[in-house]
Amino acid sequence: MTTVMVEDLEPGSADAGVPAHFGDPMREQRLLETGVGLVDRSNREVIAVPGAERASWLHTLTTQHLSTLSANQGSELLVLSPNGHVEQHAYVTEDGTTAWLDTEPGAGAGLLKYLETMRFFTRVEPRDATAELAVLSLVGPDAAGLFPDLAAPQVGAVPGPRFAAGSVPARATSLYAVRAFQGGLARRVPLGVDLLVPRSGKDAIIEQLGVRRAGLWAYEAVRVAHRIPRLGWETDHRTIPAEIELMAPGVHLDKGCYRGQETVARVHNLGRPPRRQVLLHLDGVATDHPPARGTAVELDGRAVGFVGTAVRHHELGMVALAVLKRNVPDDARLTVGESAAAIDV
Repeated sequence: MTTVMVEDLEPGSADAGVPAHFGDPMREQRLLETGVGLVDRSNREVIAVPGAERASWLHTLTTQHLSTLSANQGSELLVLSPNGHVEQHAYVTEDGTTAWLDTEPGAGAGLLKYLETMRFFTRVEPRDATAELAVLSLVGPDAAGLFPDLAAPQVGAVPGPRFAAGSVPARATSLYAVRAFQGGLARRVPLGVDLLVPRSGKDAIIEQLGVRRAGLWAYEAVRVAHRIPRLGWETDHRTIPAEIELMAPGVHLDKGCYRGQETVARVHNLGRPPRRQVLLHLDGVATDHPPARGTAVELDGRAVGFVGTAVRHHELGMVALAVLKRNVPDDARLTVGESAAAIDV
């Protein structure tokens, strides 16, 4: 089996260190959408938060309702700036003694630094655990069958503006079932099952699972088709939660104060975020190369947004997640570099 690494194709990529594909990216996409494939995502960074007060402490620092998160449960959280801009996004996995936070490549140091500055006298001991645990993902409709004891993910709907106080359940807005696995943890998520496994035993666990491999390119194509954003790809320094598809899984709108909450509440009550995340179809006539992250999306020659992740999907063709100004019409004739673009409504 041919293994092509991300850095071989994209020197300097933040996703370096994991396979991009194994010789046939389109076949690997189909595998992830019709069966199950194993994707090495060990470039993700992991922060461990042990300590008796970890749940209440993380509850006060982040957008998620975590004070009631119990052993063998997972969720998602955001850390915001004082002005409500998205600074961090992480999955949290609780095993009963430690909350494990896994986040994007390159984001771990910033998340850990923030947590360390907010410790004060709280009984928590956050540390960088990237060298301890690696993330593997079993993706596809058949992934759940490999872990039938893990309940399906629960993600609540975002309530409407000016909802009644107390109408949002006092628990995490996304709940992912977790159990022990091979010295680590298995976590059921919308795309399948994530495994947090000992990094030293990663290769042996991959071989033992015996699941067909797929590269990160295939994973990214599936993620884009499901409109799941990534921190640093579909976000910039101005992004607020209401602009991207992280509100439902990552933001509890009826909990105690946290940094940036005023902006979240104000924008939600007004119902008018300045931008929105969309899926774009690109014609691919002038070029068959997906545009680079950050490429401007233009309307009549002026920039109205930017491309986050662009991929070539085995059924949809060339598509991209993009963030556009809210007032861009759904039927606008857009351009991205040399390609014409249309919003998928």
